[in-house]
Amino acid sequence: MSLVVVGSIALDSVFTPFGETADALGGSAVYFAVAGALLHEVRVVGVIGDDYPLQELDRLAPLGIDWGGVEKAKGESFRWKGKYSYDLQSRETLETRLGVFAEFKPRIPKGWEESEFVFLGNIDPELQLGVLDQIRKPRLVACDTMNYWIQRKRPDLLTLLQRVDILMVNDTEARELSGDWNIHRAGKWILAHGPNRVVIKQGEHGAILLEPGRTFYVPAFPLEEVFDPTGAGDAFAGGFMGYLARAGTITSDAIRRAMVYGAAMGSYAVAGFGVRGFEEISHTDLLSRVREFTDLTHVPVAEPIDD
Repeated sequence: MSLVVVGSIALDSVFTPFGETADALGGSAVYFAVAGALLHEVRVVGVIGDDYPLQELDRLAPLGIDWGGVEKAKGESFRWKGKYSYDLQSRETLETRLGVFAEFKPRIPKGWEESEFVFLGNIDPELQLGVLDQIRKPRLVACDTMNYWIQRKRPDLLTLLQRVDILMVNDTEARELSGDWNIHRAGKWILAHGPNRVVIKQGEHGAILLEPGRTFYVPAFPLEEVFDPTGAGDAFAGGFMGYLARAGTITSDAIRRAMVYGAAMGSYAVAGFGVRGFEEISHTDLLSRVREFTDLTHVPVAEPIDD
């Protein structure tokens, strides 16, 4: 089973009350890839400038990441700088420099058109649609979006929803897209506009999967130390799609298990700065955390207590 992600490849400078990074590897495609590669090889489509540290990408390749779809353009790489509040629940964007990403038009390399599992990072929905025109018969397409595109490219985004199987958004984005403050009604609105399923990420409160007639919830993993939430949603998506590609099935039960793998990857993302922490995680570590999720949510069935 082949898995491809299309998204941003950036250099992030992040400031939190617990530390900071400067020009660290970032972007939706990078976080997705390092998380997903723990379960299945990930093909990456993106663009970098001639100032990007290629040796860092080369160092990550043995994890199971194919950077063959990354274009090298003349100019500056995409850079983002942000600062988080003390509780890490809000952030302020200090600087965004799109660089070569501003002119990015994804091209699927020859031989990748048959990719079966496709994840579209939160780029312009016009570009996301262009990617789908290049993929022949995907088994599963999932996508992300953001407030910027909801506000500025709504018609294109609604067209995109008709062509994807799963939309992954956070609770704020779900509310803005649907125009409904209630998260469950917002999810149903999204389902009525195309996707078979919607995953609504709620940060420290976990994530909700909505399907026609069914709802599933996975909590966030309880951590005593959280350092940097950057990329947690993309890591969630990487774990989610990586599991499905590894399993080779998209049944309802498999989707629910994928939610747990996604939540596990999100917990690893917030426990350190940038993507380096993923290099130290083994498949055994991941399975252990997934089992811990099972223990967190398991309720033994018992006879009702009589009055």
